Order: sequence, then C-alpha cells, then structure tokens
Amino acid sequence: MEKIRVTFPDGTWGECAPGTRVGEAIAHSHPGNPEEVLVARVNGELVDLSTPLYEDAQVEPISFDHPEGRRVFWHSAAHVLAQAVTELFPGVKLGIGPAIEDGFYYDFDRPGGFGQEDLSRIESRMAQIVQADLPFERVEVTREEALELFRQRGQDYKVELLSEMEEERVTLYRQGDFVDLCLGPHVPSTGRIRFFKLLNLAGAYWRGDERLPMLQRIYGTAYPRQEDL
Repeated sequence: MEKIRVTFPDGTWGECAPGTRVGEAIAHSHPGNPEEVLVARVNGELVDLSTPLYEDAQVEPISFDHPEGRRVFWHSAAHVLAQAVTELFPGVKLGIGPAIEDGFYYDFDRPGGFGQEDLSRIESRMAQIVQADLPFERVEVTREEALELFRQRGQDYKVELLSEMEEERVTLYRQGDFVDLCLGPHVPSTGRIRFFKLLNLAGAYWRGDERLPMLQRIYGTAYPRQEDL
C-alpha cells in the first residue's frame, strides 16, 4: 500500500497509511507527549485529532500552551457543562457556549433560572461526564436533519440559528447522548477536561438584544493541570 508523508513544523516527518487519523500519525511520528496534543492544524486548517489523512500533509500538533489549543479546550469544557445541565434539568433550552479570554460560558433558558447552590450539583455531574471519557464525535448532516433533531428536542434557539443558515450541510458534535450544533473542532474526549471550576452566574439577553428573552449564563474555567487551575 502506498504511504502518505506527514511533515511537522520542526522538520521531522513520518509515513502512514491513507486513512490514518491525525492523532495516530502524531503519536507514531512526532516526538513529545501525544497526550498533551488537543487538536492539530492540517495544511492550515484546524481539525479534530480523529480526522483521517488521505494525502501528504503539513501537520502542526497543538497543545493547551497554544492560544488555539486553549480556545478548543475551553469550548469543549462548555459542551461538558451543557451536557451536565441538560441531564440535571430536563427541558432546559440551550443558547450558545463559546470559549472566552480565560475560560468559557454557556447560556441557558430555564424557568426560575439557577442559584449558586446549583453550581456544585452541576460540577459533580460534569465530573462524572469527564470520568466517563466520552469521545467528541463530529457528525455532518443536512440542515433539515439538524432542524428536525433540535425540534424534537425542543431546542428552540438552535432551531432559530439553523433557520438562518444557508448551508445545505452542517456539523454537530456528540458526546454520549448530548448533541450540539457546532463547527468544532474539539478535544478527543471529555476525559481531557480534567480540572475545572464553575465561577459565577449572570443574566444575558439572547443575542445581546434586550427585546429578546433573558437567559442565564454560567461561567467557568478549566485546565489540564491542577496547579494551573
């Protein structure tokens, strides 16, 4: 079988079979600790480590020490937060959950909102999700399929976002039974989000418009090492 060549920024390189996943190619051919690699830039594009390679590629492994690595790590932590909240509070509606300068947040619509006493419960459920080490799975579907999924789940804000998109195909990310509309990429699995802390609550209008519903925002931060947290 013909091999493909994978070249790294430091000049090292290796060969692998077509279809080899990025993370496997890095672990096989690049010096360093593969456990520290969160995502990779392949031919200039930031991708999941589960992305298969089919042709020669320039591959840059990215860890938490890189700004893009931190952004991906924190965005993945936001997905863990959203999964925990939906499991603890059935019927909650999801807004958005981006990475920010020093952590992440996720916006939720829940009658009565959350109190400070809820944060410890949510953290405990997040710890269980991390312990389960669920893979982040990228799923590409048609926009209509995504609309039907989120309508069935009562996720009105996701339906609104999808309704405004012009793309015929969109990407979702799944970990366990939790599914979110997301471009990605993400860390390989929830087990990477080892150390985290939920910080506080705040109100936030949907899309920053005071004419739209007031959601509740949960802020948090996360790190791969306890001493950094």
